[in-house]
Amino acid sequence: MRRFFLEEIKAEKGFCTITGSEAKHIHRVLRMGRGDRLILMDNKGAHFRALIESADRREVRVALEGPLPTPPPSPIKTILFQSILKSQPMDYLIQKTSELGVDLIVPFFSERTVVRPDKEGYRARVRHWREVARSAAKQSGRVTPANIYPLNSFHDLASQGGGDNALRVILWEGEESRSLKSVLRSSSVDGEDGILKQKCPHEEFIGMVGPEGGFSNEEMEMAEKEGFISVSLGHRILRAETAAITMVALVQYEWGDLSLT
Repeated sequence: MRRFFLEEIKAEKGFCTITGSEAKHIHRVLRMGRGDRLILMDNKGAHFRALIESADRREVRVALEGPLPTPPPSPIKTILFQSILKSQPMDYLIQKTSELGVDLIVPFFSERTVVRPDKEGYRARVRHWREVARSAAKQSGRVTPANIYPLNSFHDLASQGGGDNALRVILWEGEESRSLKSVLRSSSVDGEDGILKQKCPHEEFIGMVGPEGGFSNEEMEMAEKEGFISVSLGHRILRAETAAITMVALVQYEWGDLSLT
């Protein structure tokens, strides 16, 4: 069943009116109409099954048939500090990490960042990225979309400590002794009914990924001084967007909700 996203599902006597881009997508693109069913989602995590009563190019009126159960949140809050990439790789990164359940993406510029939009250009990019995150939420059925923060600098982010129980790592191609896998698996393992289950010792995971050219030595020194742990993803040379997606997938596999238990 198709999913559609509203900022807030406002019910009036059991009905809800959809306007804007979602109404246009329902009526003009998908050619849905009276009698078709869909799922509505909003920023508060509400999910409703709905039946279309009427539709035109301006608005779609639906009858709310009832709330739907939502999946439980991931046991680990995942935050991605990502140096801005070129348009297509950045879109792909936001889409895929959003599908995997990242909670927050904080774009930043660092010494080797190639893309440096002006203020208006960046505002337009943030609006676009938020739409990408919303589409990813609809596709993956997650409770709420990933949040996209305003632009930051590397120095500002490196000095942020996160929560009291946060693990902070920085991906670096120069790291030769410590892998992300070893850091994630350094937590305790409990046996439950004969099944080994990895326990997450942290409330937050903060991962920092650099631009296409990586981090400078000075930036790495600063990050490590501020408490970031430098880690490697192995011997393969990955694109920046691939590295970020891999990092989020590994965190969700070890500590998150990429399982049925």
